Amino acid sequence: MTTRNLDALFHPRAIALVGASNRPGSIGAVIARNLFEAGFEGPILTVNPKERAIRSSLNYASVADLPIAVDLAVVAAPPDSVPATIAQLGEKGCRAAVVLRAGYGPGEQIETPEQRQAMLDAARPYLLRVLGPNGLGFISTRPHINASIAHLMPAKGDVAFVSQSGAMTSAVLDWAHTRGFGFSHVVSLGESADVDFGDMLDYLALDNTTRAILLYVEHVKDARKFMSAGRIAARSKPVIVIKAGRGAAGARAALSHTGVLAGSDLVYDAAFRRAGMLRVHELRELFEAVSTLAAGIKLTGDRLAILTNGGGAGVVAVDAVEGIPGRLGILKPETVEALDKIIPVPWAGANPVDIVDDADGARYGAALKALLADKGSDAVLVLNCPSSVADSSQAADAVITVLETRMRAPVLTCWLGETAAASARRRFAARRIPTYETPDEAVRAFGHLVSYQRNQTQLMETPPARTFEDPDRAKARELVEKVLGEGRSALTEVEAKAVLSAYDIPVVETRVAATPEDAGRCAAEIGWPVVVKVLSHDLTHKSDVGGVRLDLRSAAAVEDACRAIIASVAEKRPGAYIAGFTVQAMVRRPNAQELIAGIAYDKTFGPVVLFGQGGTAVEVIGDRAVALPPLNGVLAREMIERTRVAKLLAGYRDHPPADMSAVAGTLVKLAELLADLPQIAELDINPLLADENGVIALDARIVVHETRVEGTDRFAIKPYPSSEVSELALTDGSKVALRPIRPEDEPSLVELVHRSDPQDVRMRFLGSVKDFPHLMAARLSQIDYDREMAFVAIEPNGDTCGVVRIISDPDNEAAEYAIMVRSDMKGKGLGYQLMTEILAHARKRGLNTVFGDVLRENGPMLHLAEDLGFKVTAGSDDPTVMRVVLDLSATPAAAGAGAGAGV
Repeated sequence: MTTRNLDALFHPRAIALVGASNRPGSIGAVIARNLFEAGFEGPILTVNPKERAIRSSLNYASVADLPIAVDLAVVAAPPDSVPATIAQLGEKGCRAAVVLRAGYGPGEQIETPEQRQAMLDAARPYLLRVLGPNGLGFISTRPHINASIAHLMPAKGDVAFVSQSGAMTSAVLDWAHTRGFGFSHVVSLGESADVDFGDMLDYLALDNTTRAILLYVEHVKDARKFMSAGRIAARSKPVIVIKAGRGAAGARAALSHTGVLAGSDLVYDAAFRRAGMLRVHELRELFEAVSTLAAGIKLTGDRLAILTNGGGAGVVAVDAVEGIPGRLGILKPETVEALDKIIPVPWAGANPVDIVDDADGARYGAALKALLADKGSDAVLVLNCPSSVADSSQAADAVITVLETRMRAPVLTCWLGETAAASARRRFAARRIPTYETPDEAVRAFGHLVSYQRNQTQLMETPPARTFEDPDRAKARELVEKVLGEGRSALTEVEAKAVLSAYDIPVVETRVAATPEDAGRCAAEIGWPVVVKVLSHDLTHKSDVGGVRLDLRSAAAVEDACRAIIASVAEKRPGAYIAGFTVQAMVRRPNAQELIAGIAYDKTFGPVVLFGQGGTAVEVIGDRAVALPPLNGVLAREMIERTRVAKLLAGYRDHPPADMSAVAGTLVKLAELLADLPQIAELDINPLLADENGVIALDARIVVHETRVEGTDRFAIKPYPSSEVSELALTDGSKVALRPIRPEDEPSLVELVHRSDPQDVRMRFLGSVKDFPHLMAARLSQIDYDREMAFVAIEPNGDTCGVVRIISDPDNEAAEYAIMVRSDMKGKGLGYQLMTEILAHARKRGLNTVFGDVLRENGPMLHLAEDLGFKVTAGSDDPTVMRVVLDLSATPAAAGAGAGAGV
């Protein structure tokens, strides 16, 4: 379940409190006080077998005695009675329940899996949603509901806070109360037996009383639901998250370098970034960030200009810039020239701009205008230090005046001090101009803006077209299955390289030799110099046991090296079985960087891709970035840019830039390999050499296991469904390819619209579309395959001639469809076939209903819908729109007949 019946939680007509009490200090009394004093306008009914009245309100002895149906129940009953109470509530028509702890001792809490399951089993027949157990409850300020044991009722606001920790919920309420910060909703999830983060994100994304969402996360239970809901929510409003447990203790032990490096917090960080969320690390930052993002500032880059009347404050701000994902802007010559006329004394002519301590309002205003016009910066931080020779309030007024004609200009303010600064801060806040108490806080806020903007851009950025062909999946699968069939868990180096080669990842030619003499002969055939390595299923890291010898230039040297390896392994790993040796050419690329690229498995988010600086000291260097698959060129490049080695790859001194397309392409291919081969548990390529000529894998390690999760279900983000590729034959004898849409199809979607008759476009979008902007096209091409599907029809020349899609609700019960066929392709049966394919997909995924809105004048689409079994009825209040609905459970898969109308 997801959002079903959550309306009963937030907008009930009547509320019941089961376990109400008059005993002072009891949990039943606390909840009763909070419920009755919050101001809820509907009836509140209490249940307690021993009381006649609760807070002067008539009490009922049992749930069965309640005189009316209630939408929401708050349950503070003993653990062993909760399942029966939930069942009784369901029988009375209750649709949501908040299950709190009945007491404060461990024995009073619902703890065992059996108890939780019994509660859920009792709720399931009635589709009753359960919040908790063992949380603080929830508060919704607009309907005046305080169904919690919180110590205070927050003010009304437009920020929702969802937390897994009751203690953190209480702390946030207290912190916000002293600062006058309001909330739309405050939700304590407790153990999240039913309602979890994904459910709340789905609900709050569409809640028009919520402008921003704050999350306190300790762990995620359902990664795919969290990612799907989070990406949808983050597209519509800021989602800011603070994650507990940032230490390295969660990093799991693994056989490969990659597994060692992929610590759980690193993966959480990647997940939040991929979802478009902003992660912060302190409670104060949480509220700073929401205030900053609420200002509506849109950045176009990461460069900051600093304007100050005190040199020291400017230096503090510059130092702070070193610790954020931003940089100091470089003033353009014309800006320096303009500032020369404003600043009365000689100045450095660089950023930060010190307009000296006697700066009045006129000087502040003129300098700010100059910096806002500067093309070398993307935002301005205005600092003011208290001065005996200038009025801080006058300076604040000047800033406000400048911004009155520049709504949402990228300006942040910091008026230092207390007495002189308080008035300025109030005036800034009243006009939603971001303001902070210290330079560090202000610069950190700029970093929040940069991170948030990057994450949002990443959500909607169009990746480049693929530059490589589909891999040889059959060959790679055969190799993996062979190893598993032999009872092995690790591929040999040669086998691992063969898998990489099947995915078009360049590898150095490698041969297997059984003896030192065989190795010498192989080396002579390859050519000098060569590298020799030990071949053993018992050894994970060959270098650790002296199992690698480099730069060998004769057969004798190779034989001696092999014997030395045998001796070294015998000394360092007695008993390890040596199957032979591998021999490969010694690759000489003097400008190449040693990288590591690989895949690992995270217990929460499933498979991940890792990239960083490689070599034998990879763990010591610790330079790595992690990303959730699937990847495309944009995501892969962003992942690379998060590492320190990216600066080396960009080139320096006499080292030319590396081929970044080849590096990014390798990461994309690894992500595809993950989707195709669920048996691969871990993989690392170390080193992966990269220079201006491309990449080449010198060594590879792959660990496999019998997969316990079908297909791509183990992915937090469902990858591209390559199995859905097919071909359609049209009525004129021509054929088109049919495949799921990719993010890089955005340009072809735009071209499809541009090549279609404006009337056909109006039929598709239920109105005139003069332009097809990037954000719209990106949203239609970058889909969540877990909740959506879009098929594109591709002509032999590569042009897109049709597209059909469905978008399901969070409960995966109903989906809305849309279809468009290029105008010159109408009348060939393409529309009918596209609809047939999307309906078959809808049935396969278990949807019950498919519906769509069609303009009344769109006769061809209405006839096609009727041919396919849809029922046509009047739509919404708009008389020009018809609603077509297909009950998939009542309609056979082959419904309809005929060639189909051109659409």
